[in-house]
Amino acid sequence: MRGRRRRRPVLTGALTLLVALGLGAGSGAASASDAAPADGRSGTSVSWRAQLGVQGGDDVGVRYAGGSLRLRADGVRPASADRGGAYGSAVLPVHDTGRTVHRVGVDLDAKTPRGTRVAVDVRGRDAGGAWTEWREAQAGSPALLPHAATAVQARVTLWGVDGDEAASPVVRDLRLTARSVPAAERAAPQQQQAAAFSATVYATREGLVGGTTANGHVIQPNDHFVALPSRRGLSPNGSGEYSVRVCGPARCETAPVWDVGPWNTHDDYWNPSSQREMWQDLPQGRPEAQAAYQDDYNGGADEFGRQVANPAGIDLADGTFYNVGLNNNGWVTVTYLWTDGGGTGSPQLNFSSYSTLSDGSNGPQVSAAQYLLNEQGFDAGTVDGAFGPNTASAVRAFQQSRGLSADGVVGRHTWAALLSAGSEPVLRQGDSGAAVERLQRSLTAALGRTVSTDGAFGPNTDDAVRDYQSSRGLGVDGIVGNGTWGALQAGR
Repeated sequence: MRGRRRRRPVLTGALTLLVALGLGAGSGAASASDAAPADGRSGTSVSWRAQLGVQGGDDVGVRYAGGSLRLRADGVRPASADRGGAYGSAVLPVHDTGRTVHRVGVDLDAKTPRGTRVAVDVRGRDAGGAWTEWREAQAGSPALLPHAATAVQARVTLWGVDGDEAASPVVRDLRLTARSVPAAERAAPQQQQAAAFSATVYATREGLVGGTTANGHVIQPNDHFVALPSRRGLSPNGSGEYSVRVCGPARCETAPVWDVGPWNTHDDYWNPSSQREMWQDLPQGRPEAQAAYQDDYNGGADEFGRQVANPAGIDLADGTFYNVGLNNNGWVTVTYLWTDGGGTGSPQLNFSSYSTLSDGSNGPQVSAAQYLLNEQGFDAGTVDGAFGPNTASAVRAFQQSRGLSADGVVGRHTWAALLSAGSEPVLRQGDSGAAVERLQRSLTAALGRTVSTDGAFGPNTDDAVRDYQSSRGLGVDGIVGNGTWGALQAGR
């Protein structure tokens, strides 16, 4: 499967090192400096209660019942762990703070039976739409965001007990408080970095077809994604919000980060040493497993005390592994696209309308098209906003794959197919998440009118879906299933 050790618990083992945030009712109160009055606003801070019951396409292994979030009875175990208790994660709705914030505190009300754990990670989005990495926030220890944000999103992760199917943490309430802080207290500004960070690291093959990744994706044959040894860069299921550019012996591929591993789970080695979760004495770009294997760092062990059998810093799904030209585990050059100082590697994708693009076009919509083409495995080259021969070639190849006229011009039909590409979850009014946002973008292109891209499937999105279904001769029910997704992805 990998030409290396049998996968031991990669996620589950790491999770035992996480600090449980909620130890019972009323535990996990935010520190006084992050508290806000009942109206939620005071000076430079804003507080809100998380919507635990809003379920979208970004959740795995959790259910909301009796006013609480808990693990599903059938359980989910990430494929990257050979054993361990049930696991679940919920990516909660985005909250617009209405002001610039830098730090986020949490007040968690949770019941955590012995051996179970809960973690809350937060990230921030700036006015330009760029997300920061995820940062863990604990009671009394707010998360400091990598750069200023005007919107905040939380991710709640739960772990059960190995061998005890009935044991589940129960999250009853979560309140967040975001605030601005003086310049001296802010994180080192990532935006000073001129370009996304790159490193040469050892790659291993993920395999594990049929298993489930840390973000809930069921691994398919010839799949395209990567695993990195930290949850800080984990994308929600179906999205490429955190993606890498992997260059192997034959070619390069842009792939999303959908799993956690290998070896460590707190080793964000792509960050400057001072910002790493662990191993801050290692230089940026050097995975702990590589240092352990090559230099006997940490006695040759990973963070769980296991002896490291190879220097792996990235796992590649089968499709990515073979596409970049690997037949055996080997060295690749990886660019961590979200480290360019602007948040994630995804350029602006949301526009009120989508222009026709062709050879010679320039601007942010060209960047969007190039990024989407790369994400789907059609190599448009560097995302630089300049529509040249490489982009035109990638567009034609994409058009051929969708049965569209291969003219190299990105018009309404090609935009609809590009913007809708990805997984096909059933969506209806009341849903939220990255898949809804993707739907809204593709409807804007297909209908030629603005559909608000807020990730919330409300009445306006429902109207747009019904209009699209009616105009394409589909059953008009407002539910986005295989037929509606199929039409969008075919560029109809």
